Amino acid sequence: MTEVYLAAGAFAAGALLAWFGAAFWGKYRYKVLLKEAEKEADVMKKNRMLEVKEKSLHMKSELEKQASARNIKIQFAEAKLKQRELVFNQRQEELQRKTAETDATKESLNNQLLLIEKKKQDVEKLRQQEIAHLETISGLSADEARERLTESLKDEAKTNAASYINEIMEEAKMTANKEAKKIVIKSIQRVAAETAIENAVTVFHIDSDEIKGRIIGREGRNIRAIESATGIEIIVDDTPEAIILSGFDPVRREVARLALHQLVQDGRIHPARIEEVVGKVRKQVEEEIVETGKRTLIDLGIHGLHPELTRMIGKMKYRSSYGQNLLQHARETANLCAVMASELGLNPKKARRAGLLHDIGKVPDDEPELPHAILGMKLCEKYKEKPDICNAVGAHHDEVEMQSLLAPIVQVCDAISGARPGARREIVEAYIKRLNDLEQLAMTYPGVVKTYAIQAGRELRVIVGADRIDDKHTENLSVEIAKKIQDEMTYPGQVKITVIRETRAVSYAK
Repeated sequence: MTEVYLAAGAFAAGALLAWFGAAFWGKYRYKVLLKEAEKEADVMKKNRMLEVKEKSLHMKSELEKQASARNIKIQFAEAKLKQRELVFNQRQEELQRKTAETDATKESLNNQLLLIEKKKQDVEKLRQQEIAHLETISGLSADEARERLTESLKDEAKTNAASYINEIMEEAKMTANKEAKKIVIKSIQRVAAETAIENAVTVFHIDSDEIKGRIIGREGRNIRAIESATGIEIIVDDTPEAIILSGFDPVRREVARLALHQLVQDGRIHPARIEEVVGKVRKQVEEEIVETGKRTLIDLGIHGLHPELTRMIGKMKYRSSYGQNLLQHARETANLCAVMASELGLNPKKARRAGLLHDIGKVPDDEPELPHAILGMKLCEKYKEKPDICNAVGAHHDEVEMQSLLAPIVQVCDAISGARPGARREIVEAYIKRLNDLEQLAMTYPGVVKTYAIQAGRELRVIVGADRIDDKHTENLSVEIAKKIQDEMTYPGQVKITVIRETRAVSYAK
C-alpha cells in the first residue's frame, strides 16, 4: 500500500513538474515571439519612414523645380514690364518736352503776331499821312492819281508783252526739239515699274501653332539643323500661324522656305531628313535659276547667250542692288536701251543685250574684289560676247574708256532705271554688304568650310573641317576672328563668333 502511495506521489510530482515546465516554456516562447514581432515592427516602421521621407524629398524637389520655373517666368515678365515702363517713361518725357517746346513756340508766335499787328497799324498811319501830303502837293486825289498811273502802265505793259511774245515764240522754235526729248525721257522715267523690295525676312505660313514645336524639335535640335544646313535664322515667336526666316541672302531664304514647306507637308522632321530635303531643294532652286534666265532671254528676244551667262541672269532674281531687284532692273534697262537705240538709229538688239548684261558682275559665284562693271566686262569677254557689248558693260560707271555708242546709252538707261525716287535704298545695301564682309572675313582663315552671318549680323557662325582643325584651335580661331572684326570693321553693338567643329562617320550597308 505504501508503494502505491509512493508511486502516486511520484506520478503527481512528475505531472506537476511537467505542468510547470510547459507553463515556463510557453511564457518563454511568448516573450521570444513578442521580441521578434517588436523587431519586425521596428523594421517596417523604419522602412515606412524612409519611403515617406523619400517621397517628401521627391515632392520637395518637384515643387522647387516648379517654383524655379515660375520665378524665371515672373522675372522675365518683370523685365518686360520694366522695359515697357522705361520706354513709356521715355516717350512721356519726350512728349512733355515737345509739349513744352510747342507752348514756348506758340507763345513766341503770339508775341510776334502782336508785334506785327502793331507795326501794321503804324505803317498804315504813315501811309495815310503820306497820301494826304501827296494830295496836298499834286492837287489830285488818290483815286485820280491811281487812274492816271494805271493807264500809263497799261500802255507800257502792252508794248512789253508784244515784244516778249515774239521772243518766246522764236526761242520755242529753237528749243522745241530739245524740249521734246526731255519730255520723252521724263515719260520713260514715269512709266518705269516700281522694283524696290524687302531684303531681310521671309514669312513662312503654317496651318497651326502645333507645327512650331515639331519644327523646333527636342531641345531645339531640328531648328539648329535647319539653321546649320541653310545659313538662315529661324525666328519662332508668338506670331500666330507664321514663322520668320531671316537672312540677307535671298537664295538661302528661298531654299529654307521651300525646305520647310516640304518638311511640314511630309511630316518627318529630324536632322537627317532636314539635310536630305535641303540638298534636294538647293538643286531645285538651281534649276529654277536656269529656267528664269531662259524665260528672261525669251521675253527680251535675245539669242545665242552662253549657258553660264544665262544662269547668272536667272540668279539676278534673288539679288538686289540698293533694295532694287536686280533682274527687274536689268530688264528695265534693256528695254530702255532698245528704245533709245532705235531713236538714235542704232541696233536695238545689241543695245538690249548690253543693257541686260550691264550688271552681270554683281552675281558671280566667287565674288572677287573687283568693281562689278570690270568683273562683268571680263565675264562677257570670257564667254565670247562682242567687243562693243563688253565695252558697254565695263564702261557704264566710267571705269574704262567708252569705245562705242552703246556705252553711253547703257550708262544713261542704267541711271534712268536706278535714279527714280523710291527705286533704291542704300541703307539696305550697306547692311547686306556688311553681312557679306563678315562672312568673307572669316573665310580667309585656313580650315574654314562655311560661314553664316545671322541675327542681323550680331552672330557669325563659322563651320570648320574636323580633319583640319582640332578642338583646341577652334577657341583660338574664334578669338582671332573676333579681334580681326574689331580692328577692321564698323558695326553696331557686338558680334558673337561661334566656331562649330563636328565629326561625322558615314558608312553604307550594301
